[in-house]
Amino acid sequence: MKSMKTIMCSLLLIAIPVLAFAQTYTPAAVTDNEIDWYDTAQWEVDGKGWPDTLTHFSRIPEKAKGIIPDAVWNLSLQSSGLLVRFKTDATSIRARHKVTGNLTMPHMTTVGSSGLDLYAKNENGLWRWAGFSMPSAQEYDQALLDGASKSLREYMLYLPLYNRTESLVIGVPTGCSFEALPPLAKKPIVYYGTSIAHGCSASRPGMAFPAILGRRLDYTVINFAFSGAGRMEEAMADLIQEIDAEVYVIDCLPNMTLDHVKERTEIFIRKLREYRPDVPIVLVEDRTLTNAWLLPWWQQNHTNKRAAFRIVYEKLLEEGMTGLSYIEGDPLLGDDGEGAVDGSHPTDLGMVRMADAVEPVLRKVLP
Repeated sequence: MKSMKTIMCSLLLIAIPVLAFAQTYTPAAVTDNEIDWYDTAQWEVDGKGWPDTLTHFSRIPEKAKGIIPDAVWNLSLQSSGLLVRFKTDATSIRARHKVTGNLTMPHMTTVGSSGLDLYAKNENGLWRWAGFSMPSAQEYDQALLDGASKSLREYMLYLPLYNRTESLVIGVPTGCSFEALPPLAKKPIVYYGTSIAHGCSASRPGMAFPAILGRRLDYTVINFAFSGAGRMEEAMADLIQEIDAEVYVIDCLPNMTLDHVKERTEIFIRKLREYRPDVPIVLVEDRTLTNAWLLPWWQQNHTNKRAAFRIVYEKLLEEGMTGLSYIEGDPLLGDDGEGAVDGSHPTDLGMVRMADAVEPVLRKVLP
């Protein structure tokens, strides 16, 4: 039987300002073929707003089912924005990973929709890409990293953007140190949006722009984005206000009609401000479709929705509402037409440009 020293179990406490999460710890390893396996279900996932979700790797509490739109509930079972943190001196890292949905999507890589994405913190304290998985089946065992120099490092492992993670076990060579790490112990950024923030069409999970922002700003970013279903319903304001956030970002225009914008924006912002009077709220216009310059009806659609959105913003400012910021849509994907796969969903280049546009506004409002 392996000694406690070899297993290196360490008691850790989750200290999340979102809600009172349970304690976490480094679980005892299960050894198989000279690899120690650690079940991530035994410690807290970063990027969650609530502990009482349907599964360990889903995003919304069970109590919300039947209250929020069904489409949002179903999409919340996908693990976009979730990640696990750990520390190890291993030269190789493996994963046994099981997902339950389709592996592929028409305009995404399998890695982005269903794979894992590993980042390591370097000697300068910067996050750098380290490895990935490329699933060929719903359940698989793959090396994420192999042959690394031996050094104790901190890692983040991002979960799939568009699939449901059922289980995830991390393996390191027997005898290597391993410590499960809790989520960051400070209030998170909550990003409420559409498929673009959900991660479509990033090549891998760490390239979704909310993940990029999290690494740059050293904050947990709760990815509260849902493909085709980010529409500012009142029930969604009731739900996200439960998260004690450092800032809320509202980026729903791509999924909203002009009537939605006129009918829902003011109600949503007022409700969120009523719940959280001192938390900054950042409003983001819709990105400009990269071929809109050829399509007058799309140009007019952008113009009309943005005008209605801005009217609400300026009205609330005139009334004295504080803590509001505004990001215009034209710069989000750049001006060269190269920022999207299909005119709408960002390539990795588009994701970096989205992060570049949002980051300075967040830096102004974060502590």
